[in-house]
Amino acid sequence: MPRPSLLVLSFSPIAADARVLKQVRLFAGRYDVTTCGFGPAPTGDGLERVRHVEIPAEHASLALDGRLVTLRAYPLVERRTPAVVGATRALADAGLARGAFDVVLANDVEAVPLALRLRPRRGVHADLHELTTRLHEEDAAWMRRIAPYERWLCRRHVRRARSVTTVSAGLARGYADDAGLDATVVVNATPFSEREPGPVGRPLRLVHSGAGLANRHLEILLEAVALTSADVTLDLFLTPNDPAYLARLRALAAEVPGVTLHDPVPYADLVGTLARHDVGVFVLPPVNASYARALPNKLFDFVQARLGVVVSPNAEMAGLVREHGLGEVTAGYDARDLADVLDRITADDVRRWKAASHAAARALSAEEQTDGWVRAVDAIALGRPGASGPSAAGGAR
Repeated sequence: MPRPSLLVLSFSPIAADARVLKQVRLFAGRYDVTTCGFGPAPTGDGLERVRHVEIPAEHASLALDGRLVTLRAYPLVERRTPAVVGATRALADAGLARGAFDVVLANDVEAVPLALRLRPRRGVHADLHELTTRLHEEDAAWMRRIAPYERWLCRRHVRRARSVTTVSAGLARGYADDAGLDATVVVNATPFSEREPGPVGRPLRLVHSGAGLANRHLEILLEAVALTSADVTLDLFLTPNDPAYLARLRALAAEVPGVTLHDPVPYADLVGTLARHDVGVFVLPPVNASYARALPNKLFDFVQARLGVVVSPNAEMAGLVREHGLGEVTAGYDARDLADVLDRITADDVRRWKAASHAAARALSAEEQTDGWVRAVDAIALGRPGASGPSAAGGAR
């Protein structure tokens, strides 16, 4: 009996997108998987049979037509988004037009309308990585012009998906409030890594990995190292999302002894690289609703690397750290708050935190946390309405 066919659709470079890669690896052994996204095909053990449809580089953008946004011609805005145009053409050129798949797993709100137009035989599952309806809540112009379009996408299209998942309980509540979506939670867990906690270094080796985005205010980490009286170093492994911002960080790092900015490492090497450190750090000012409710994959990377963890008091991050005793939560969101924690932690604290990460590593691994995707996609493929997530009517409430 042939395996069900599954399209994993993402307007991102799939080979470097940690969350989408987990989906591809999870389903490659269960489904006949095709991926469609920016850049080259994902590679690695078990992915040899995965077919990849690359969206041409000239269409690798989610830029919106401002004139059409102003006119609120939202159906045209969506269909003329460069990534949508490129994916539509690339799939058609590959002979993968309407009805070619049993299920489409659409990543993020912008991919869902195309997924529905592809008319998969069984249905669409939507996985929402950010709270797009409030993605730039700090920007009044964005909230006035773009947020209504994002809400339209959710109400007109995402509500027609057979099931919906998102990355945290806070984001799920946000989607319920903003668009009437009933999303279940699949956290950004990292695959289990078989390793023991390493010894605590002297100086204490801090590390951060992730996107180099200006609105994450990563300079706070560098300023805290400059402020603390503790003997610490800080390594940052950042993707070049904003080259100008990264250049400013490099200039600041040159003035702070012990701080080093590195190029990003391949995802397959990330946990091993992090494991050479002692404490993963992340202070994320809640400049928008997504950041206020964030539960990022880096926390789960830190756990698999068997590190201690220090984070700001964003509710989801702080809750995870406190629940499992992984480290400490700062009092606030500025450099002095992080420096105060660094000033007082001891090697014994870090050893205890590393041991807690080790104890929680299996429970917080992708192997344990991604069942929500399996239940949802299997329910669609097997024609079991309502078996997981929202109902076949789209989950509106």
